[in-house]
Amino acid sequence: MLVYMSIKSPRVVILTCSTRPGAMGPAVADWLLRTLTPDADALGVELQHVSLRDLDLPFFDEEEHPAVGAYRNPHTKAWSKIVDEADGFIAVTPEYNYGMPATLKNALDYLSQEWAWKPMGFVSYGNTSAGTRSVQHAKQVITTLRLVPLGSTVALRLKDTIDSTGVRSGAQLTASANSLLEELIRLAHALKPMREAARPGNGVGPLPGSYTRPLTPNDAPHVLVLQRCCWVDEALSNETLDLTPFTETLDDVQAWLTDWETIGLWLHGRLIGMVRARRASRTGYIGRLAVVPDLYGRGIGRWLLRHATDALASSCDRIELSTGSRSTKNIHLYTSEGFVQQTENPEGAVDLVKRF
Repeated sequence: MLVYMSIKSPRVVILTCSTRPGAMGPAVADWLLRTLTPDADALGVELQHVSLRDLDLPFFDEEEHPAVGAYRNPHTKAWSKIVDEADGFIAVTPEYNYGMPATLKNALDYLSQEWAWKPMGFVSYGNTSAGTRSVQHAKQVITTLRLVPLGSTVALRLKDTIDSTGVRSGAQLTASANSLLEELIRLAHALKPMREAARPGNGVGPLPGSYTRPLTPNDAPHVLVLQRCCWVDEALSNETLDLTPFTETLDDVQAWLTDWETIGLWLHGRLIGMVRARRASRTGYIGRLAVVPDLYGRGIGRWLLRHATDALASSCDRIELSTGSRSTKNIHLYTSEGFVQQTENPEGAVDLVKRF
């Protein structure tokens, strides 16, 4: 089972799709926001309302194909940022001639990678079909963009649920809306590893399917778990539990993730390794080299060490690191990569240096 851990709250965009003056969409979206807010707060979810009318996207007017991501127009860049930063979507949509509004189709067509591996739910409204044919039409399109449609939907028949004051809510309708949000969040968490793996700029890792990306303070929960399981051998070898990776708090990890350039190695949504580095003048420093114990012996630690060393080599005359004086496996790895052991320091650790 994949466990989602992050300091960043998931963001769900509630998208009002109709731009027609006098449309019921804004009233439906207002009801949805009010209804979902208590459940969203309990789930730690951020709700963001976006109206396509306010966004004012013209019919697609970019020169390049959306898959390229080379946007020229400010309205495209603004829309791209909204979608890219979201973890899921709820489209509030009417039905026009048995289909979705052209405004929704146009908004979908503007982008490509930003949509991938994110869930989309629907709240539809209309007369005979309560807008459900619009939803079925939209589902055919969004799957091509690798959006994942929810099974749950909320369909509002105008004469039964909407009057001049807005949506006439009730216990059953409220429960349906909250069920939609809860399913969307579960799916957003499950799809997060696929979203992360597909992000531009990720590096290729040493194992099939693995990738690297810089770690941020939002990754602190993953880092905290990783280093507490990885320093057990260090503690046993050196006969002490007084090791910083064991005693650091979440706030401590967030702080050093801000100060150090830290690369994380990920596999199927799991942080399986990391290494941090920084430079002061012409001296580089490497630390927190970690690999999950079940993947020992696969060459991952050596790969991460070389990754960090190569990143510092062009701007440094020397690189320093340290490990426990009785951590023979660590010392063997470092010396085999050109680090020279120095004298033991008072903390019971040994410093190693590589010169260029």
